[in-house]
Amino acid sequence: MGLSKRFAAELIGTFWLVLGGCGAAVLAGSGIGTLGIAFAFGLTVLTMAFAIGHLSGCHLNPAVTVGLSVAGRAKWGDAPAYIVAQVLGACLAAWLIGFIAGSYDNLASNGMGAHSPGGFGMAQGMVTELVMTFMFLLIILGATDKRAPAGFAPLAIGLGLTLIHLISIPVTNTSVNPARSAGPALFEGGIALQQLWLFWLFPILGAVVAGFVYRFVEADE
Repeated sequence: MGLSKRFAAELIGTFWLVLGGCGAAVLAGSGIGTLGIAFAFGLTVLTMAFAIGHLSGCHLNPAVTVGLSVAGRAKWGDAPAYIVAQVLGACLAAWLIGFIAGSYDNLASNGMGAHSPGGFGMAQGMVTELVMTFMFLLIILGATDKRAPAGFAPLAIGLGLTLIHLISIPVTNTSVNPARSAGPALFEGGIALQQLWLFWLFPILGAVVAGFVYRFVEADE
């Protein structure tokens, strides 16, 4: 499939992820709580994996694109277009959430230190994002391995992301996805935008480590 069509699939998929996950947090957060928000994010990935997985691979996340490229599952040449599509999709969703909510002051942005939901320190937030993204990539790489049971990857990945959110929402509001962080931060501004670089660096570092680790383990098979 041509890159332009995969670009469109990634844009739409990431739009859905941010609209579903951050939208649930902003518009229904007080009613559904942390558990509901975690499932909202998991369900967006699960549904898009079935909808566009066969079109673009359903990365929806610059860290996933980088991690899959490191692991040899994606082409480095496609990565820039995928990442641009993901960020655009996230920004469109953030704009729509703010429009519906009537304010761009709270778009479920990610944060550490003073901007952490639970008041967790910056070092704790950095480690959390690195480890959670590392585990997320291992789940993706394992679930989509040709030796894994066929047809179950979307379920494993969606539930994996749900669990990750249950663990880390109190710490950083859970990123593990630089595009998901970029959309809300670009519209909120302030501390969310000041800390955005952290939510690019540490998820991507975690993904890179996971890509190398999986290649090492795979080489012994």
